[in-house]
Amino acid sequence: MMRVFKLLALFLAIMTGAALCLASAAAAEPRPVGERHLETSNPTAALRDDQHRPLVRITVWYPAAEGSVEQSLDLGPAGQPMFYVGSSAPDALFADSRRRPVILFSHGFGGTARMMGWFTTVMAQQGYIVIAVDHPGANGLDKMTVAGGTMFWDRPGDLEAALEKVKSDPAISAHMDLKRLGVAGFSAGGFTALAAAGARVDMKHFTDFCASHPDDGVCKPQQEFPVTLDKAMEALNSPELAAEVKHAGDDHSIRGVRAAFAMAPAIIQAMDPASLTAMNTPVAIILGDADPVAPPHTNGGVAARAIPRAQLKALPGVGHYDFLSTCSAAARQAVPLCGAITVPQGQSHFEALQMALNFFGATMGPP
Repeated sequence: MMRVFKLLALFLAIMTGAALCLASAAAAEPRPVGERHLETSNPTAALRDDQHRPLVRITVWYPAAEGSVEQSLDLGPAGQPMFYVGSSAPDALFADSRRRPVILFSHGFGGTARMMGWFTTVMAQQGYIVIAVDHPGANGLDKMTVAGGTMFWDRPGDLEAALEKVKSDPAISAHMDLKRLGVAGFSAGGFTALAAAGARVDMKHFTDFCASHPDDGVCKPQQEFPVTLDKAMEALNSPELAAEVKHAGDDHSIRGVRAAFAMAPAIIQAMDPASLTAMNTPVAIILGDADPVAPPHTNGGVAARAIPRAQLKALPGVGHYDFLSTCSAAARQAVPLCGAITVPQGQSHFEALQMALNFFGATMGPP
């Protein structure tokens, strides 16, 4: 299934002009994708992690050598997946010795790096090195925490720590072109991408917004980990977290980021409006116009209107969780997030990949 999808992604890249250098490969079998796992630390991770570990897990996807054997990344029982993710070849050799552009990737609240493999593996197949993390206290592999869900300004630091770790690994760093560094993410990961590109956090703006818009999707408890705004603020005001909260409005941008791509970005009301209008990093946003979790008119649309020259694409009838990996028939019955999806996810994924390839190709050059 993923082979077919990768071929479609290759086709769309060529037809849209996002990666003209791939034109000669149009009739060829697309290259396999390699995957490597690393670990690093981030001091704020210990505040967010349930076990108070400073640990940040890293997944790196990249173009792999021909003949590399891919394995399924699908999530769920063998033969009965809940999410169709794709495939990759563990610890495969790189396709060649060329230096390639790098994309840092941030998952959504309660997600994982692997859950977004439908996007990251195709970007790697198209020639990018993608560095993703599992954000401490806010991922689906570990026990989630209130701190992990509310200290969202520390998420760019996870990506920056991951980048530094990968840069220190000679097997990967030799292939990285850090003059072409981008960032992407979904939902809270979309917020992360914008913060990494220069937007600043303003918690008072967020609390004031939620006080006057308590029914807005970003102000209500989330399905992945229901926490009320009052509970979140109680945690942020606790002695354990108070010192870190003072740094919420600091500059959390990542040096060298040249472009930011956000899918259904959330928590935009926690961003300082002035910092959005001051951004000079190219930004592209794709979202669904039927998103009740991160409503476009209070999230992605707000960012797109404020950020100079930002690109915005709204997909008709698409909600929030359409940007997760494709739900299986079993997941649609058992997973509430999947039950909320009413249009085919494949088309939404196709649109997102097409926009991302065009955008990164234009801002960082073809891979």
